[in-house]
Amino acid sequence: MPSTKPTKYIFVSGGVISGIGKGTTVAAIALLLKNSGYKVAPIKFENYLNIDAGTINPIEHGDPFLCEDGTEGDMDIGTYEKFLGEDMGKDNFVTAGQIYKAVIDRERRFEYNGEDVEAIPYITDEIISRIDNLAKKKDADVVTIELGGTAGEYQNVFYYEASRILTLKKPGDVVHVHVSYVPTPGHLGEPKTKPTQLSVRTLNSMGIQPDFIITRSEKYLDQRRRDRLALFCNMQKEDIISSPDVESVYEIPIVLEKQKLNERILRKLKLPVKSPNLTDWNKLLEKIKDGKRNVEIAIVGKYFGTGDYELKDSYTALFDAINHAAWQMETKVKTRWVDAEKVEKEGISIIGNPDGIIVPIGWGQRGAEGMIKAAGFAREKKIPYLGLCYGMQLAAVSYARDVLGYKKANTAENSPKTAHPVIHLMPSQKKYMKKRAYGGTMRLGGWKARVKKGTLAYSIYKTEITSERHRHRYEFNDKYTKSFENKGLIVSARSVDEGLAEIIELPKNVHPFYLGTQGHPEYKSRPLSPHPIFLAFIKECNI
Repeated sequence: MPSTKPTKYIFVSGGVISGIGKGTTVAAIALLLKNSGYKVAPIKFENYLNIDAGTINPIEHGDPFLCEDGTEGDMDIGTYEKFLGEDMGKDNFVTAGQIYKAVIDRERRFEYNGEDVEAIPYITDEIISRIDNLAKKKDADVVTIELGGTAGEYQNVFYYEASRILTLKKPGDVVHVHVSYVPTPGHLGEPKTKPTQLSVRTLNSMGIQPDFIITRSEKYLDQRRRDRLALFCNMQKEDIISSPDVESVYEIPIVLEKQKLNERILRKLKLPVKSPNLTDWNKLLEKIKDGKRNVEIAIVGKYFGTGDYELKDSYTALFDAINHAAWQMETKVKTRWVDAEKVEKEGISIIGNPDGIIVPIGWGQRGAEGMIKAAGFAREKKIPYLGLCYGMQLAAVSYARDVLGYKKANTAENSPKTAHPVIHLMPSQKKYMKKRAYGGTMRLGGWKARVKKGTLAYSIYKTEITSERHRHRYEFNDKYTKSFENKGLIVSARSVDEGLAEIIELPKNVHPFYLGTQGHPEYKSRPLSPHPIFLAFIKECNI
């Protein structure tokens, strides 16, 4: 039976700069509450007008996180999954585009009975309804609500207004946590609280008084700075929580718990105070620090650059999955980013001699030839190789060219008129491509596959039926299966429903570890339960 107790709400906003760590803070708070025995449901509200994150350039906004139900969400959705060990989906991720579209569609159906449809109350009502629907579906004691962007932006003002309205309607059931940046300018040598003071003043101007401020800074905030924030932000000193830079984001729940944030939140929400059980989490942190062996993995990709800077956000799920497996294998992994376009221009030698090579997700022609060369290099040099989605497809192209002798073989995505389209467009996708219906139309979400016994894949999964998340339009062309298998490349897993090639591999007597998967195991990896493919890959890299 659903709970009859009133749902509690925790809004989390950000101040001063974007990327401050709201998502990790939400996940850490949710973990503390869950491990204290409460049912917690997180939800992220994004500012952009896109319906989902699927069509956004990953360099601009990071790796879209792929959920089991096919939702293409924000990276923070992945953070929630990893901290809580639970699947997220469409109910946990909302964009401004979804909100506006829902209201406009309702107006077109005459569901407002001729009223003039205005932002308030209809937009804010829709926001609150998404929160309440999630609470009911999950029978949640507490809903944690991450407000995208930064306080003071015009794009997210309705989210803050919804927060104010809900606080007014449900006194005692809502707390507001403000995560803000406290910089330490190098020429001054001391933390400056004024930016956070001004950010809180912006909240106050919207009718919101935060219950907690979580200060993001290089080091723990000293008592003098806490006192100043408490004084000028009209708060208790104990409600100023410091969240300094840490070696691993998984330390953050421990940092917050030491400052009794969980206890203080529960008291403000008038919930019984319970101490979180963090035994497994503390064991994880011990493993993170206990790496006994060192390996180097080269990741040959195409989404590293933004302006004059290189970021890892485009492959966040991949880096996390590598780390999760490495920690369990007591291994310290050095990942080296290799720009696939540079491989094309400067040659394969820039890859060096790593312990393992991964070719990750990607789209389109740019850098593809460099990835194909990397797949061939790993095969010829007997370097452990893992191809993920595009990396699986381009490994097939490399094999077709080098072993089958189809020198012009390619993926039809990059060469529509190729004589040997060993990777081609899925028939079900052709109608979408003709209509330029790109958003949310790929083969998305979890799909079951049957794994062939006696293969590397079977030794990894240790089961005949498995499931991975998918996000693709192109697939291995079954027309060439016999040609590949006659030359030694095995299709070791096929989808249960459609019979599509899901995993290709070389036998262990030919190569120590050469595997490509059409699915995305990186999205299912979690710190307390690493994905078996990455465990097997890291193990082989250690040999």
